[in-house]
Amino acid sequence: MPPEIAPPLVGADRVLAVLAELARHADGASLEEMTRAVASPKPTVHRALASLCRFGFAARDGHGRYVLGDEFLRLAFAHHEARPDHLRITPVLSTLAERYGETAHYAVLDGHTVVYRAKVDPPAGALRLSSTIGGRNPAHSTAVGKLLLSYALSDDAAVTAWVGERPLTPRTPRTLTSADAFAAELAAIRGRGYAVDDQENDPGIVCLAVPVFLTSPTRPSGAVSVSAPVSRTPLATLVAEVDAIRATVQAR
Repeated sequence: MPPEIAPPLVGADRVLAVLAELARHADGASLEEMTRAVASPKPTVHRALASLCRFGFAARDGHGRYVLGDEFLRLAFAHHEARPDHLRITPVLSTLAERYGETAHYAVLDGHTVVYRAKVDPPAGALRLSSTIGGRNPAHSTAVGKLLLSYALSDDAAVTAWVGERPLTPRTPRTLTSADAFAAELAAIRGRGYAVDDQENDPGIVCLAVPVFLTSPTRPSGAVSVSAPVSRTPLATLVAEVDAIRATVQAR
């Protein structure tokens, strides 16, 4: 079956595509770089950037490169800070990060991905992880994603249907990529009440996740995790602490 060809970007879609691409360039991007990235004519990309600049969503730095504008950042951070789940869970993440000296996350499920709503690094020894606040990772290769999917997909048939919609792309050699193996993993998670990521999303990184019930006593609003380099904190160490981690979350 030939791959689907994405329709050409038009109107507001093009402006939003330029904004999304610009967000991937922390050090800014030139007009030429943006043109290549979004595969549109240079005058078209220039008009989109000009529109974003007028509203303060983009700006040009001293080298003539385009960067995200202060107004965009103000709106993004104001919205993030106003989220009730972020405000309620951040103290928990701070406690976990300080206690274990590792990074703690709060994430929610969105289709086939997880979105990180909050993240707290330890006072010292923080690592560069693929997770960022507002960023996404595949649900099938992360502890938070697998934990939340174990609630969302109630049995093996539901897991098989979910996997059938989209292949389980390997992030590392340890990522589960078959429907049967993934269904067995989610069944095990339902039985023990927590999920792990054994270097399945990032090489050398292990993670343990437990559910958070902010809005319902039976359906998790999200998941809290502790992520660590396996060389410093083996997965067995996190598993041994699961009751303490769960108690910290429940005592929020």
